[in-house]
Amino acid sequence: MTRHFINLDQISTDTLKAILSHAHELKAKKFAPPQLFSGMSLAMIFDKKSTRTRLSFEVAMKQLGGHTIVMTKDEMQLGVNESVEDTAKVLSRFVDCVMIRLSDHSVVEELAQHATIPVINALTDQSHPCQIMADLMTIEEKKGKLEGLKLAWCGDYNNVAKTFVQVAGKFGFEFMIASPNYPGAVSAQVAVKDADVVLTDTWVSMGEEGKLKDAFLPYQVNTALMALARKDAIFMHCMPIHRNEEVTDEVLDTEASVIYDEAENRLHAQKAILAWCLENTDIQI
Repeated sequence: MTRHFINLDQISTDTLKAILSHAHELKAKKFAPPQLFSGMSLAMIFDKKSTRTRLSFEVAMKQLGGHTIVMTKDEMQLGVNESVEDTAKVLSRFVDCVMIRLSDHSVVEELAQHATIPVINALTDQSHPCQIMADLMTIEEKKGKLEGLKLAWCGDYNNVAKTFVQVAGKFGFEFMIASPNYPGAVSAQVAVKDADVVLTDTWVSMGEEGKLKDAFLPYQVNTALMALARKDAIFMHCMPIHRNEEVTDEVLDTEASVIYDEAENRLHAQKAILAWCLENTDIQI
């Protein structure tokens, strides 16, 4: 059966935990990576600019012995002059796996429906599962566990926050949301009080240029807000950062900030995700 990585709430808790465990193992082998994907090819499809997603997947595939082919939506005929179904079936004849970063979540799901090779959701407007796996990995590194922790989200209720909601119950942590665009949200002060992890993201994502920011000002992560969290709390942001908007430099420059560890863990999480997706092709994980 083809293993797609599209929505975390559709993947079992045991599987997600196994992927995280493998990510930690692969990070430990960072300087002597096993050649899991020798002779394999990954197609990488983008409709938005990308730094961490492209680098992490491309380096992950190549370090583990595989190859990558990068295409933008403008370079393809996906859903324009060719149906999504036909594109999926052609890709399935050429490559071993597809990673796609596309705004329209329904297109990603349709591609997976018709592909006979794994399709990995590298970001849509609705979810960001690869980022959350890297974030969970980072929290495990810094806190030693996930279960029983309190995570506080401050700012825009976006694809990252939505994906955290999908996994909070699976991993047994509390996820409190302080946001002007989430029904039933609490204030930033209530969310962050005694939190183990404080998270935020840009208030204006790509494609949302012109969006008003005033409503988000009470949710800025600053020194006063972080002071309400536990003394050993960590701060996380998936990047790119608009400094002194959603978070101040004073927070970013403290030891609580683990944003670069978080960014690096995209690489190791992607390796483990790829390995799980391709395990049925007889690779030795």
